[in-house]
Amino acid sequence: MKLAVPKETKFKENRVALTPDVVKDLVKKGFEVNIESGAGMNSFFADEAYTAAGATIVADAKKLYADADVILKVNAPSPEEIAGMKKDAILLSFLFAGTNPDVVSACCKAGISAFSVDAVPRISRAQKMDALSSQANLAGYKAVLMAANHIGKILPMMTTAAGTIKPCKIVIFGAGVAGLQAIATAKRLGAVVEVTDIRPETKEQVESLGGKFIEVKGDASVKIEGGYVKGVSEEFLKMQQELVGKHVMAADIVITTALIPGRKAPLLMTEEMVKSMKFGSVIVDMAVESGGNVVGSELNKNVVKNGVTIIGEGNIPSLLPMNASDLYAKNIATFLLHLADKDKFNWEMEEEITKGSLIVHNGVAVHPSVAKPVSA
Repeated sequence: MKLAVPKETKFKENRVALTPDVVKDLVKKGFEVNIESGAGMNSFFADEAYTAAGATIVADAKKLYADADVILKVNAPSPEEIAGMKKDAILLSFLFAGTNPDVVSACCKAGISAFSVDAVPRISRAQKMDALSSQANLAGYKAVLMAANHIGKILPMMTTAAGTIKPCKIVIFGAGVAGLQAIATAKRLGAVVEVTDIRPETKEQVESLGGKFIEVKGDASVKIEGGYVKGVSEEFLKMQQELVGKHVMAADIVITTALIPGRKAPLLMTEEMVKSMKFGSVIVDMAVESGGNVVGSELNKNVVKNGVTIIGEGNIPSLLPMNASDLYAKNIATFLLHLADKDKFNWEMEEEITKGSLIVHNGVAVHPSVAKPVSA
């Protein structure tokens, strides 16, 4: 089976789908691996390292797509790139199918099959395939460092001959994978950390990391599915904003992490909440690429509103490309080896991981997140 890894073309994307170490393992298992020239350079993996691992370097991206049995990517290819894949080829990448109908349609028209790594079910036996979590972990860590770099003060308490510096106060919205890593990182740096999450079961996790849990009583409108919040009422969000508002007002840094799969990110910080923050404080909106949790945040820009810096970096894992690529490569290789061997895909259509992650099969959209299936 011929695997191909194109160079990522998305704006500010530095990751690559396979690293040399993972390529070496796949080659040992009998796969043929082709890498587009320069695909790993932004992740600090040279073409020579891939060649040494057993891969073939291909300079022509169109030929790479046309010859591949399986395309492995971080981000979904463009519709034009998908059109260049041979019929019955297979794509594995992040697709976010529910919000990318053009990509799904292109896969259908090309007559290919497409698996989405973001749709891998969050079950115990799929943990090593969970690319969303591996990337969110790194993003949570980096978000704290970004905020620390922009705030005009240190994070820990410091006692000097000239007086004592109070510790920085950080409020984190969301105690998922990114939020929990942000808590751990902020605590290691000496900050005082407060956390809000509408899932009451996260309280114990927050407190185990040294954070203070800001509890908002849930109601029947809060829908949890697969570890994610799938829906919440406007009334509940308003109640949350009112309760958390006083904590935000006293914060030096706010980090928001809330996402709803397949939908626009929920608005957590209103214009009034941003205005209430201290002059010189910092907000990191980790959901900015999905619409944003913060009024005033802008994708891939840092803006200042009323003296508050709002960081809107849309692809935080890409700022740590060496680690992010290494983890993603292990995720996607584990996923591939679950679905296939060196000769063929298993196509166990009722198996939980296959069923949950298969978006398009032989040109037919089959995943429930795709509202209107389009066939070839």
